[in-house]
Amino acid sequence: MTIKDDLAAELKDAMRERDGARADVVRQINTEIQRVVTAPGFDAEPDDDLYRVTIAAYAKKMRKALVEYEGYGERGAEAAAKLRFEVEYLQRWLPESVSAADLGEIVDAAIAELGASDPSAIGRVMGHIMKNHDGLDGTAVNRAVRERLSSEG
Repeated sequence: MTIKDDLAAELKDAMRERDGARADVVRQINTEIQRVVTAPGFDAEPDDDLYRVTIAAYAKKMRKALVEYEGYGERGAEAAAKLRFEVEYLQRWLPESVSAADLGEIVDAAIAELGASDPSAIGRVMGHIMKNHDGLDGTAVNRAVRERLSSEG
């Protein structure tokens, strides 16, 4: 079953069960896909890879917004709860995230390969890692690279 088919089934189930939160997030993903498909220059058929990339981008935006709403305390609690649900719900279509230990190994290998030894090489190391490892969270990679290079310098 493709992700598109899976989302269609999820939407039907959510509507049947009157689960507004689940229906909303599925509809939003479908809207995000439509934006990509109707963009000038896009001429391919939407496949699972497109869905994964789109879902990952949307989940990343929602994680950033979640942090902001959590900062509002009680005023942002309702919105934060909605965003938390969306991020958790969408995880099933995203690849497994890399553990901190595995990320550390990737960073150490890139630093060694590039011969980086101080914080001025952060951008070069980041670029190398992101180019060679699909699906990594750029923020986590940046944090790990900064920690490694700051402790070496």
